Amino acid sequence: MSSRIGSHQLRNGLFVSGRPEQQKERPTATSRAVPYTGGDVKKSGELGKMYGIDMSTGDHHTGPPILKKPSSRASSSSQHNSGSVRSGPNSGQMGGHKSSNSGPILKKSSSGSGPIQPTGLIYSGPLSSSAGRRSGQLEPTSSFKKIVYGSSVTSLSGDIKMGFNVSRVAMWVLFVVILMALMAGAFVMATVKKIMILVAVGAAVAPILMILLWNYAYKVRGLVEFLRRYPDAELRGAVNGQFVKVTGVVTCGSIPLETSFQQIPRCVYASTELHEYKACVGNCANPRQRSFSWGRRHSENYVGDFYISDFQTGLRALVKAGYGAKVAPFVKPKTVVDVTSDSELSPNFIRWLADRNLSSDNRVMRLKEGYIKEGSTVSVMGVVMRQENVLMIVPPPEPISIGCQWLRCLLPTYVEGLILTCDDIQDGDVIPV
Repeated sequence: MSSRIGSHQLRNGLFVSGRPEQQKERPTATSRAVPYTGGDVKKSGELGKMYGIDMSTGDHHTGPPILKKPSSRASSSSQHNSGSVRSGPNSGQMGGHKSSNSGPILKKSSSGSGPIQPTGLIYSGPLSSSAGRRSGQLEPTSSFKKIVYGSSVTSLSGDIKMGFNVSRVAMWVLFVVILMALMAGAFVMATVKKIMILVAVGAAVAPILMILLWNYAYKVRGLVEFLRRYPDAELRGAVNGQFVKVTGVVTCGSIPLETSFQQIPRCVYASTELHEYKACVGNCANPRQRSFSWGRRHSENYVGDFYISDFQTGLRALVKAGYGAKVAPFVKPKTVVDVTSDSELSPNFIRWLADRNLSSDNRVMRLKEGYIKEGSTVSVMGVVMRQENVLMIVPPPEPISIGCQWLRCLLPTYVEGLILTCDDIQDGDVIPV
């Protein structure tokens, strides 16, 4: 006995045999609200595994925190003041029963639950009731305390040991001759009563005095120009004890230096000096300072061992400037703070003065900083030394003497120690190393 097979009509109008297929219900993706963890890693599921917390033990759950049912008066007042925060359209209000969705987030009261446990995550918002700062706000943690280096770093006095390479006997003889010429001219003028004699003696003595004043004012600048014109030597063929000048890029040694105020890192030479101006009337830290002049009040000058790569040969040499070596740095400092009598001091400058026990009352001051940063182009003048296949440049044992510069009317000068010259603070010309 055969059973009749039914037919049905499709949507396009065709009739087909068989029963129509019943459409299977597709599983709808319900939006599951993220449970409120309250900042606890143990309630964060997979997040707790990331921090190595064993989720198999401990009294924790993935649902929302169970809140105590408030009294009718407290419930009505809280409902009147603040509305409930829902995580989705399917979430209901928190009642006496436990719900799988997140409920209202109540404000923390004095008798509420404990503080939120830290999770190690950085998020915006107040950390606790006692902390008033946010994660996006950084507090100034910079300190201007004086950096104390070890014996491997040389602390310089700030004054370069240089002077005229002329014997004191010759200088005293010249002074006596000038004085006797003036006295003789005055005596002859008083006897003969002719002023032209004194004028002639003055005309003969005036050029000598002008040359002496010129040398006194142009001494440092003339020495620097001579050092810049000095030819560079080739390190490949240099022998032990040879005085050379090497120009190249410098890199820090074992201990990089840092300026104290601007805190510029990785320097081979760092200098910070505070100068004070003394007027006719007023307080001054140095009582021996002359009036209407600038004097050094505080200085921090440091230099250590560093490396220099020669431009000509590409060889790398170790410059022994640390461990108390004599060094003569010719680096022009830059004024970073200029204080007048009626100007307002910056908080950083006040903190810098306080860390060094320096007063900040009504004084005219200037803070200057000079440095040689890693990657700068520097010229070094010293003596070559080779020891165990290590090429080094050490300070010369005797002062370097420079002869007379007749075209510039400069007397012979000398300078002690290892010479470092840098054109300027080369922030834009620094080569990354």
